Amino acid sequence: MTNQREPTPGMLHRPADLAASFDRAAAGYAARPGYPARVYEILAACGLRDGTRVVEIGPGAGQATQPLVELGARVVAVEPGPALAQGLREAMAGAPVDVVVSPFESVELPDSAFDLVVGATSFHWVDPEVGVAKAAAALRDDGWLALWWTVWGDDDRPDPFHEALEPILTEKAPQIVGDQFGATAFLNDIEARVSYIGRSGAFGPVTRELIKWEGRHDPVGLRRMFATFGAWISLPEELREQVLDEVERLARDEFGGVVRRPYQTVVYIAQRVARTPGIR
Repeated sequence: MTNQREPTPGMLHRPADLAASFDRAAAGYAARPGYPARVYEILAACGLRDGTRVVEIGPGAGQATQPLVELGARVVAVEPGPALAQGLREAMAGAPVDVVVSPFESVELPDSAFDLVVGATSFHWVDPEVGVAKAAAALRDDGWLALWWTVWGDDDRPDPFHEALEPILTEKAPQIVGDQFGATAFLNDIEARVSYIGRSGAFGPVTRELIKWEGRHDPVGLRRMFATFGAWISLPEELREQVLDEVERLARDEFGGVVRRPYQTVVYIAQRVARTPGIR
């Protein structure tokens, strides 16, 4: 008999050591685009304003941290990667941001002390059962949990760059080609993880909104962004450089130096219900 939890249907398996690998690509994270303005309109409806106390899960290079601060938040940013955390400290020097180096599952946060807990393309690296419980404990009654993800593709819209790149990857690095981490599979994985919010009993109904938008990249920026993707980080260094060379060449020579790609950002919000006396 084992105490290991049964996998949730639809949830993708991610090796535990893969999450730690992102810190090796810390220098490239600034090449990832930020989030659509609509995300912050949703957060404003959840009470984001001057003085809002926010916990951010896995801030990375701060693509969401900076807008949160500009909108008045005071942020505790919980980042497991030491290099990413140091980069964020430097980028946010002088801002009301406290960067804590820790996995979210084990970070120590005061109970009922925060108005908003957010995760921007990060919560898929958190144990969802533990992570939802941690967020619920940190939030005040009627506070909000907001989780959102950018999906680097859209199966319902043309993606000429993806179509041009795929045969090159099939030849040079077939191990990173396939549907396992495609847009549809990734969205299904997100839904499976978000289901833990409802299971916890600590939150009201979950509201979902899908935002479709277009990313625009130059060749060097696109190369740097691809270098931050987990499957690419895991490639042997020589092979990784070869396929990154191909990304940059393709963008420069066949797309005229400007690549437009269809992206989606899916946002989930849920409000913390009032605690039963004596229960966190």
